[in-house]
Amino acid sequence: MSELSEETVLATLRSVKSAEGKPDIVTLGMVSGLTIKRMSNGSHVTFALEIDAQNAAASEPLRLAAQHAVDQLPGVLSVSTVLTAHKTAPTSQSRPTSQASQEGQARSAKISIPGIKYIIAVASGKGGVGKSTTAVNLAVALALNGHKTGLLDADIYGPSIPRLLALQGKPQITNDKKIIPMEHFGIKAMSMGFLIAEETPMIWRGPMVQGALQQMLREVMWGELDVLVIDMPPGTGDAQLTIAQQVPLAGAVIVSTPQDIALIDARKGLNMFKRVDVPVMGIIENMSYFLCPHCGERSDIFSHGGAKEEAGRLKVPFLGEVPLAIAVRETSDLGTPIVSVQPESQFAKTYRAIADQIWQQLKFDQKTRPAPPSIVME
Repeated sequence: MSELSEETVLATLRSVKSAEGKPDIVTLGMVSGLTIKRMSNGSHVTFALEIDAQNAAASEPLRLAAQHAVDQLPGVLSVSTVLTAHKTAPTSQSRPTSQASQEGQARSAKISIPGIKYIIAVASGKGGVGKSTTAVNLAVALALNGHKTGLLDADIYGPSIPRLLALQGKPQITNDKKIIPMEHFGIKAMSMGFLIAEETPMIWRGPMVQGALQQMLREVMWGELDVLVIDMPPGTGDAQLTIAQQVPLAGAVIVSTPQDIALIDARKGLNMFKRVDVPVMGIIENMSYFLCPHCGERSDIFSHGGAKEEAGRLKVPFLGEVPLAIAVRETSDLGTPIVSVQPESQFAKTYRAIADQIWQQLKFDQKTRPAPPSIVME
């Protein structure tokens, strides 16, 4: 079997016309973000179709036609295609003319995902603070505490959940093109890392990221879940705004290290959620201190207590502190979350205690919270 190439895929897509009598989708420059993940038994293909936002609904048959064409190529195991488009600014005739209509738009902007009770975001203002490790261990802790849990890796550019859960391969696709999430350690997981090779860079613009996130949220068979944990990418960019705008988040958990430079960025992330009326469930101080595995001596490498002080200043709950420990690093590198493989360790007990605090907050009636505003990128 010859290796599938980008040229072969593009040549096939040139057979797909945008409309009768019109040029094909490649000639029109609609195809972007083409990636091919080559496996021993075939290839997984991912690409996006860039469209006019006003024609989004009418473009779905075009997406299916392009996906079907590539799916017929020899050696193709699966095809993942998304529509991407910028939102057009509303005209003066279509702008809301009253506060009531604006509130109605805000309420309709967030569409719940059937079967999922609560969705929470685990976020940080910057990378390198252990957010993904925290998200994985919290998800496993929630499952061990008796709650049906899912984990979505929303970091399109740097997905790490496959490695942290020791998951390889491609999720199965149903006959109606739904994705079946991978499962390990009692949780269901979805990540862009399942669809592309680990070393493949994602050179995608904002609208393509938004389309991929929507597909992983709404075209995955999550089933019945008590909690879906979203491992957010660091910062306050397109992915965060897409999720804050379109996903009914029950709350956000902020992860930070104790030093001032990390807290500055954590504060930005926290304030972003506050501005879009997503409740901040609390702050976790990760790498709070170093505990020597040999002598048991404690060292405050990154200072200590900064996140707790920040939580008090901002009047949000302080959820707990997780030490910088070799055991956490080793289990993460092996893809075996410490909560699962060392459930009686002090680290696992810390994560489970934090997970219990989060669940207790989630049990409060969500209906009493005001509807979040709609963010429109104009």
